[in-house]
Amino acid sequence: MKNPTRNREATRLKLINAVGQVLAEKGFTHLGVNAVARQAGVDKVLIYRYFGGMPGLIKAFGQEGDFWPSMEELAGGNIDAYRVLPLEEKLKIMGRNYLKGIRKRPLTQEIMAWEMVERNNLTEELEIIRETRMLRFAELFLQVGEETVDVMAVVGLMGAGLSYLICRSRRIRWYNGIDLENQEGWKRLENGIDLVVEGVARLMQARD
Repeated sequence: MKNPTRNREATRLKLINAVGQVLAEKGFTHLGVNAVARQAGVDKVLIYRYFGGMPGLIKAFGQEGDFWPSMEELAGGNIDAYRVLPLEEKLKIMGRNYLKGIRKRPLTQEIMAWEMVERNNLTEELEIIRETRMLRFAELFLQVGEETVDVMAVVGLMGAGLSYLICRSRRIRWYNGIDLENQEGWKRLENGIDLVVEGVARLMQARD
């Protein structure tokens, strides 16, 4: 006899994964109850039973799927070791891992590009998840409010710049002489992250 709880969880995961599969294969305009249920191979009524409808399923996709880099990923895999590092090192590691994390998620890139031109339940829900996760990361590890420089403004500028370049690289090769189709170009950008952070660190020291 099958375990009802295990069977329910397996079906939930099928539906969550099906959201990403539909988005990747058919695009955003095809994302709906019928398409997701068909992709998962289950009755669409289960979307309402387990998630209350598409908004709930989209929320689960953002929270439980591999949509956004986790705290562990941003911290380099070891939260405890990351927690005790100087702020300068934390910012460098976070910036580099954010760059790598978004680059290896083509579906996330697609959603980020899409939300620039269209607002809907999917983009709004995933925006909330992204913002909440990044703010939580900052609260836990970046001593927000204790520094003499607006660290969140610096993080915001770095994140926005990196996000733009990653999304741009899907269609356009060059930016400011940097080859976005070559690993050497991305290495230059990683070094650029370090330069920005080191400059901020010097400014903080000068203000102390």
